[in-house]
Amino acid sequence: MVLTRRRQIGENIRAARRRAHLTQEEVALRAGIERHTLNRIEGDHAAARLDTPILTADAIGVRLAQLVRE
Repeated sequence: MVLTRRRQIGENIRAARRRAHLTQEEVALRAGIERHTLNRIEGDHAAARLDTPILTADAIGVRLAQLVRE
């Protein structure tokens, strides 16, 4: 269950970033995280710290709920 939700969050982040026409580098810079961290979260290779989705949502310009909904 947790792994499925984590995968969905990564997919939601990727989709929102692409809809905003932003690169991983741009979002990472705005969010104050490393690009490889964002890449690993989007690719379901790493779990995000709680603050990472919050910072990422702010960087993309979407509500946090949009990224974490199923």
